[in-house]
Amino acid sequence: MAKIAVEWERADGRRAASGEPGRTSSRLLGQGDGWHVADVVCTCGPHDRRFEEQHPYVTIAVVVAGTFQYRGSLNHSAANELMTPGSLLLGNAGQYFECGHEHGRGDRCLSFRYATDYFERIAADAGISRGHRSFGSLRLPPLRSLSRTVARACAGLTETAGAPLEELSVQLAAEAVKLVRGVSTTTTSAPPSRLARVTRTVRLIEQHADRELPLVSLAQEAGLSPFHFLRIFQQLTGLTPHQYVRRMRLRRAALRLVSQQEKVLEIALDCGFGDVSNFNRAFRTEFGISPRAFRAGASR
Repeated sequence: MAKIAVEWERADGRRAASGEPGRTSSRLLGQGDGWHVADVVCTCGPHDRRFEEQHPYVTIAVVVAGTFQYRGSLNHSAANELMTPGSLLLGNAGQYFECGHEHGRGDRCLSFRYATDYFERIAADAGISRGHRSFGSLRLPPLRSLSRTVARACAGLTETAGAPLEELSVQLAAEAVKLVRGVSTTTTSAPPSRLARVTRTVRLIEQHADRELPLVSLAQEAGLSPFHFLRIFQQLTGLTPHQYVRRMRLRRAALRLVSQQEKVLEIALDCGFGDVSNFNRAFRTEFGISPRAFRAGASR
């Protein structure tokens, strides 16, 4: 995951050197009949204007680095979500939205886009009735049930690990349309100051996920009491700080397992786990299989 963040950091460095405003660039990774996948890198920041856009397709974007605010309309009311690494941005075809970077610069997403009839066929095959095939939420948080699919998607952005994008696009669509039915549509309503503080801690975690990050230290970084920080962090990210840190560590470990030939012990220690037995238990709980089985499956 750290290597994936380098791409948008380099893009942001080029933007800063040129003095140009932030921008979004897209690189097509794969396409087929009714779907396409793009690597989207954004270098916008707090001083860049937000613009209203419209989803031309059904969209599911995996946030792989950075943070941003995603605003849209759901059931004729405004919604606002904080997007963080591991979460899924959801958009219905024709839906208007805005993305903002008021509290941090840049992000990178792997964006899966579907023609409406193609997406509806996937939803129907997944057992979703006709009236529930559109997204009633702007976001899915970094859920454990999505960890395996998100890790495979992130692996597709590395030079040494590929991913069957067509299969992945179908699996992601089916999982998202089923999971979103159980997600609350309550939108975030934290004051901008607290949103900024939690965003700052999320970016701190992204940079130092391998270090000890106790609740008290994260709360101090946010300028909040541990109780209020825990409540606001969970409201904005969908996870407790402990769950968020562990899930990020495990995603990074999964990516290294399929993209590098390091020993499992080395990966476990580098990703912030004290010993390999603890890592093995956590990995099996998160992904349903052992680290070695995960690596072997990716090789096949």
